[in-house]
Amino acid sequence: MLKSKVAVQVISPGILPDDAIMLGDAYLRQWKIPQGQPVILKFGALRHYVKVVPVERYDGMRIGQSLARKMGLFVGTSLRIRYNYDTSTLSLGPLIGVLISRDDPETRDRPFGSITMFCKELVDACAAQGAHVYFFTPDHVTDNFNHVEGWVYSDGWRKVMMPVPDVVNNRLTSRKLENRVNVQQFIKEVKLRHGSTVFNEKFLDKSEVFEALVKDGSLIKYLPESHVLRSLPMLKAMCSKHNTVFLKPVRGSLGKGIIRITRVDTDSYSAQYATTLGTRRQHFNGIAKLYASISGKMKTVRYQIQQGLHLIDILGRPVDFRALVQKNELGKWMLTSIVARTAGSNHFVSNLARGGTLSTVREAVAKSNLSNSSDAPGKLTRAALEIAKGIDTHIPAHFGELGIDLALDTSGRVWLLEVNSKPSKNDNTPLQDNKIRPSVRNLIRYARHLAEF
Repeated sequence: MLKSKVAVQVISPGILPDDAIMLGDAYLRQWKIPQGQPVILKFGALRHYVKVVPVERYDGMRIGQSLARKMGLFVGTSLRIRYNYDTSTLSLGPLIGVLISRDDPETRDRPFGSITMFCKELVDACAAQGAHVYFFTPDHVTDNFNHVEGWVYSDGWRKVMMPVPDVVNNRLTSRKLENRVNVQQFIKEVKLRHGSTVFNEKFLDKSEVFEALVKDGSLIKYLPESHVLRSLPMLKAMCSKHNTVFLKPVRGSLGKGIIRITRVDTDSYSAQYATTLGTRRQHFNGIAKLYASISGKMKTVRYQIQQGLHLIDILGRPVDFRALVQKNELGKWMLTSIVARTAGSNHFVSNLARGGTLSTVREAVAKSNLSNSSDAPGKLTRAALEIAKGIDTHIPAHFGELGIDLALDTSGRVWLLEVNSKPSKNDNTPLQDNKIRPSVRNLIRYARHLAEF
């Protein structure tokens, strides 16, 4: 059986016309590819009729420079190959497009800012697995749904016209960009016209996640009581029921805007606000005064009010856990990594942006005030995978990776804090320094699964 990854060689102009490619003769025999009559060469949305010229004792493919440019290829590369006899289609790929928030053409060595290294990592992972990747922004999306201007890497970053990809990984980090009319139209049209698959196609709001998962009886055990805060009576009811509650912006991230409210005595409350410099405290005599202080914010920010939990801590610093779950080459959820995050001093949120520190689960749990820590990693893993499956079942959108924030209380019970559909590539990585991280390899494996390569 021939391997499905072939070396694609780009040869000088004038030697091979646009309507011909050269392929090792063993491939023609194995797949019964006809000689001398046109077949369809498919690469993403590109469809091009070619005749296949067999080459003896050769296990690669040769294409002319002009055809290579239409495909966005500049030098030799390795791609997956398959042939469909019924449709006379020779497919190369997968072609992956990564939709990112912004680029800077003036900075050729770092055109994508802080995620440039991640993008180069994806390029290297694709080269190893026989895939091709390019990067594009909402500004590159036009009403031409066959081609997109995007960035490829070939001895440096360069912009070229590319066919619409087989698979789009939406890594937009702004809801405003994601909701742009041209972006939504692009996502809709490439699915309809070319059968492209888009994964992580939308942001998840905190309230949307909890309202969806609470319908699943098997997941209720992970869910602290949560509601969208709409009124003083709701605040009063939650504060009378729970000694501590958290107000979290429904669309917040990185711990921004979180307020912790603690009942001090009968009608006295302490509010702690997460800021970049630490925790700011304010005292209120009466729930009505507390509500009045936040009602102004509620005109522009929707808050989720959530039951406070007695989380494990290390010397008074709360600990939570970020699990990265991804779909694998079979399309099944798997745990890629899980790390413990300990809040910085004078902070009650654990995000790295707020001075939090990373460690392994076992290290953090061993140092914490959790009495029985033996099965903590197993319980956290099971919870992350069950929650990911619940998201798939109850939220009508396609996800290929999720950052799932979990917590353990002092009795060892696992709780869900939030789910992030655009997980950072810095906050959830394994602690060892690998050249190509498992999370990046898995993205390519899943894209190959989606494109059937």
